[in-house]
Amino acid sequence: MARTSRSRFRILAGAGMAVVVAAIGAVTFQASADEVSGLQAKAVGPQTEAVGQQAEAVGPEAEAAGPPAVGPGARRIGVPRIPSSIRPPAGSRLVGAYIVTTGTQTYTCTGGVFTGASAPEARLVGTAGWIHHTVGPKWQSERDKSLITATKTAESPREGTIPELLLTVNSHSGKGILSNVSYISRLYTSGGVAPAGSCTDGATKAVPYKALYAFWAAKRK
Repeated sequence: MARTSRSRFRILAGAGMAVVVAAIGAVTFQASADEVSGLQAKAVGPQTEAVGQQAEAVGPEAEAAGPPAVGPGARRIGVPRIPSSIRPPAGSRLVGAYIVTTGTQTYTCTGGVFTGASAPEARLVGTAGWIHHTVGPKWQSERDKSLITATKTAESPREGTIPELLLTVNSHSGKGILSNVSYISRLYTSGGVAPAGSCTDGATKAVPYKALYAFWAAKRK
């Protein structure tokens, strides 16, 4: 599998889990999808900061340690520098980062092969607790039920796995942690590729996947 130069992630053991920390700086390493698929995060506990109050300098052009974790069950997740082809607009502000803890991409057999768009089903944990990601595609906060849908704007292929994506939010529902999100980055993907070989039309196959999702608010006017 091709390996892509990425900013260093340090995974520190502790309490039977791991803390994902972005190493900010010029040091790089070769991160494969297999390495990323094992990312987990340790809860850092409730914080007094509100989501979105992180430094204005945190944007898609540079690595970020991620916004502070807010509330019960939250985790702080680091975000790497994003490839220019799938980068949100300049000035976008990082307001949340989440990793897939359990997730699948489900394909339907058509014309004897598994092809076409897949249907996601995943639970994400990060900045403000848990998010449910499902077909639509939709993302909904399990804490406050705020919900967004989005459409794909651009993609960056990764060998042997589903591509990294930039998505643009096209609808909001409810008030809460997702209310100001305008763009979503799907990064560090692993797995989720459509099964090879023949199949019976109408059959479905759920394929496990992992990814990191970064949520961005639009540039302040």
